[in-house]
Amino acid sequence: MSAPEKEREHTAPAAEGAPTRERSPVLQRFLDERAALVALGFLAVLVLVALLAPWIAPSPPQAMNLDAVSSPPSAAHWLGTDELGRDLLSRFLYGARTSLLAALQAVVVALVIGLPLGLLAGYAGGFADTVLSRVNDAVMAAPALVLAVAVVAVLGPGLSNAMLAIGIVFAPSLFRIVRGATLQVRGETYIEASRAIGCTPSRIVTRHVLLNIVPPVIAQVTILAGVSMLAEASLSFLGLGVRPPEPSWGSLLRDAFDNLYTAPYLVYAPGIAIGLTVLALSQVGDGVRSALSAGRGRSRT
Repeated sequence: MSAPEKEREHTAPAAEGAPTRERSPVLQRFLDERAALVALGFLAVLVLVALLAPWIAPSPPQAMNLDAVSSPPSAAHWLGTDELGRDLLSRFLYGARTSLLAALQAVVVALVIGLPLGLLAGYAGGFADTVLSRVNDAVMAAPALVLAVAVVAVLGPGLSNAMLAIGIVFAPSLFRIVRGATLQVRGETYIEASRAIGCTPSRIVTRHVLLNIVPPVIAQVTILAGVSMLAEASLSFLGLGVRPPEPSWGSLLRDAFDNLYTAPYLVYAPGIAIGLTVLALSQVGDGVRSALSAGRGRSRT
């Protein structure tokens, strides 16, 4: 057999197996995090249920049935009814949409404010870092919920204004995380090499600094998402969040509190849902951070 024929014979099996791809190391490490996978599955089901609420809810969330006022859980009403005869399961499903959207709005506002300012303060340093850090410390000195209530009082009640207030309140904590991570990355050798070859500061920040601070930012974002949901529930409980009769898990807790002695079952569904969702967000954030941090540590070694 000639040399070219032998070469084709040895390379043929490799060509046949070429379409198979190995999993990304980061994805593989995340898949090894069992708790994070369970939490991600729970969040996926929750989002799906929220999206399908108009089709799977037994009745419209504002539909009243005066013949079934404060009815306990039954075959007709799985979670019972409130003081106006509204089906709690329907309001719970629609409330999931409101609470998830509220958390998303608050996180986006916090990212829009805290991420660029934290990158600027950490990378530029000097006067910009001093001014931004002092302003950030002043904002963080005020109690978060009190500051949010003050912002809502100025802007007026409503879900969008409440989540804007929550995002503004949570932006300083994200600013500190981004600034600290940027300060660590700024002194790395590859940043100095990028400056030496003539990369612009904007390119260094977007292509090198930002990509290397992703793990702590993701962890903080998931924490903020959970805390934002709790904050929305607190503001809605105080009457500063969603406007009645629109449901959210926070407003359902308020209704449950008002009817605690006559219908105590109203508190279970929204209370358990908020607790499990916050815990799931935290677990997913820890899993993503562990996977990304392990990959970054191995690449440096």
